[in-house]
Amino acid sequence: MPRRYVDRYGDRSTDRFVDRQDAGRALAARLTDADGTRAIVLALPRGGVPVAAVVASALGAPLDVIVVRKVGVPGQSELAMGALASIAGSVVEVRNDSVLRSVGPDALRRFDEVAAVERAELERRQESYRAGLAPLTVRGSDVILVDDGIATGATMRAAIMALATSGPASVTVAVPVAPADTVAELEALVDRVVCVRVPEPFWAVGQAYLDFTQTTDAEVRRLLRA
Repeated sequence: MPRRYVDRYGDRSTDRFVDRQDAGRALAARLTDADGTRAIVLALPRGGVPVAAVVASALGAPLDVIVVRKVGVPGQSELAMGALASIAGSVVEVRNDSVLRSVGPDALRRFDEVAAVERAELERRQESYRAGLAPLTVRGSDVILVDDGIATGATMRAAIMALATSGPASVTVAVPVAPADTVAELEALVDRVVCVRVPEPFWAVGQAYLDFTQTTDAEVRRLLRA
């Protein structure tokens, strides 16, 4: 059964993470039971990479990125017809049949049109981040999906959908901060959810950080090669 690990806290400045590295240390402390010999840490770039790098180092597990692009309904981009994700060097396409049925009789054509645009952007980003670095193997691994925080959870859900087609032994979602309702929704989709802080009220991921400076492509490349 999925398990939930959360520490609730008030929205006070003293409770904020100093930066993404600080958040990574707090997250790693709640993942000490993970087996680093079986686990791989997949970060959602760009902001998830500095957090995931600390987690991977603490666990002695390899680090990689999972680049995800939602295939949104035209005019309603937050409503996903499906998703594309780069997993183990290949682009995986996942379709959300229930949403596609609501789009209408030309749903597949519209999906293909949006997916073509998103695929080009995904491949561009994957090449930028990896710069020739070989991807990790997902099949049979205990995957720990890391981001610097979750708001609506749409991107994380897209990553989970894509991973489900790639045969991981288990999937853990691990984030420093997220709203309670999103944590509850994700619990139904993966084996385990680890979330350090669940602020109430929740306004934005950045509220949990003193330093929420944007992560650069160059930093992602450096951390993947560290």
